[in-house]
Amino acid sequence: MTTEVRPTLAPPTPRYDYVRDGQEIYRRSFATIRSEARLDHLPEDARVVAVRMVHASGDVDLTEHIAVHPRLVASARAALQGGAPIFADAQMIASGITRARLPRDNDVVCTLRDGRVPHLARDWGTTRSAAAVSLWDERLEGAVVAIGNAPTALFHLLETVADGGPRPAAVVGIPVGFIGSAESKNALAENPYDIPWLVVHGRRGGSALAASAVNALAREDEL
Repeated sequence: MTTEVRPTLAPPTPRYDYVRDGQEIYRRSFATIRSEARLDHLPEDARVVAVRMVHASGDVDLTEHIAVHPRLVASARAALQGGAPIFADAQMIASGITRARLPRDNDVVCTLRDGRVPHLARDWGTTRSAAAVSLWDERLEGAVVAIGNAPTALFHLLETVADGGPRPAAVVGIPVGFIGSAESKNALAENPYDIPWLVVHGRRGGSALAASAVNALAREDEL
């Protein structure tokens, strides 16, 4: 019988006064967010999503810019419980989604690296992120979408729906940037297609925020 030999390690000499217990850090973090961030303007079932987003960003003022459709949480959770896929405009979002939280081992799809994307983008005179949206095909119907990188992807999605294309069950639309970001979120929030949405108005957004929102939507929990 082989006996496992573990290396002998010693912690560094303590020189700073900080909390070392992971669970205590977690507890205090969410307690701080709930005490400092304004949440009363959001639908009650969306507040846990906003808290997760604040935790991902470290910015309690973020909630002042979050807006949520009243059916966003219910629609997204019903879709995921039914096995719907999640489509993301960036690989960082796909990587940031915690698979263990997904209720039906849902597919998480990002088509940005598909070999057809560069040719479509060139032929259509648009970005690769926007072209990649067209490869979501009919699986987009009833799916959950997370866009955190490219405003062009969000605009393209809305244009696809306007042309009679498949409609997602819910869209987390928080592309980051200075050109088209705020405008694309406004277009999503004002969409006439009855698609529930979540946005962060203005220029803020990004993959980490989009992934944190999806993770919160995937499983209901208390923070």
